[in-house]
Amino acid sequence: MSARSRSTLIRRGTTVSVALFVLFLMSWQWGPALLGVPEFIVPPASQVFAEFLRMLKLNHLMFHTGVTAGEVVAGFILGSLLGALFGYTLAMSPVAEFALSPYILALQIAPKVAFAPLFILWMGFTVYPKILVAVLIVFFPVMVNVLTAVRGIDPDLINLARSFTASRAQVFWKIEFPSSMPPLFASLRIGATLAVVGVVVGELVGGNSGLGYLLTFGEGQANTPMVFVCILMLTLIGGVAYLGVILIEKRVLHYMPAPPMGGL
Repeated sequence: MSARSRSTLIRRGTTVSVALFVLFLMSWQWGPALLGVPEFIVPPASQVFAEFLRMLKLNHLMFHTGVTAGEVVAGFILGSLLGALFGYTLAMSPVAEFALSPYILALQIAPKVAFAPLFILWMGFTVYPKILVAVLIVFFPVMVNVLTAVRGIDPDLINLARSFTASRAQVFWKIEFPSSMPPLFASLRIGATLAVVGVVVGELVGGNSGLGYLLTFGEGQANTPMVFVCILMLTLIGGVAYLGVILIEKRVLHYMPAPPMGGL
């Protein structure tokens, strides 16, 4: 695709996206009233915006958003590093995979929500239980993608490198690691959004700060606009994290062909 065609495609896609967003806001503002939906069920967009301004002044919204964002970043980084480390280790050592896979699978099967109360009992109402829940959720998809990518490398390529007396470390850094980068970043995109889910689960179960705490507070007050504001702020955090992964991916994998719209 030529640069001119790509520019035209991006411009048209942006126009359609903006138009859909405006249509969504208009539907949100006037749709519930036209359908007879009470405001305490689905408040109009203007009421949610007014609640957003009120929360900025009275509920320390930016502080709680910063707490949640920090927990998301910490959980995402730790979960990604551990997932990649275990993925490479299991891929390079069949013995380690045979020994550890049942325990890792059991950890993944166990519901993550069940771990949140346990972590709170162990570490109290601190940021650590929320980060640990995020780590558990991010860990598995990263590990599986890395493991699958390394195991899927053409063995003839590795045998060729060994025929030239390449060491195990050279095979890893020259062949296995570069080949696993695209699947690794694909899993990081997933992990960036899952980290938000993990943190919110921890904050809902036993948080005294963060957007999950404000969600529980709004629910207790039957304040639907407050709940909508928290959901929107959580969506914003997830979107920024996802965009950050995409930007890093473009810098690292600059040699990969870009999608037509530069999106998903």
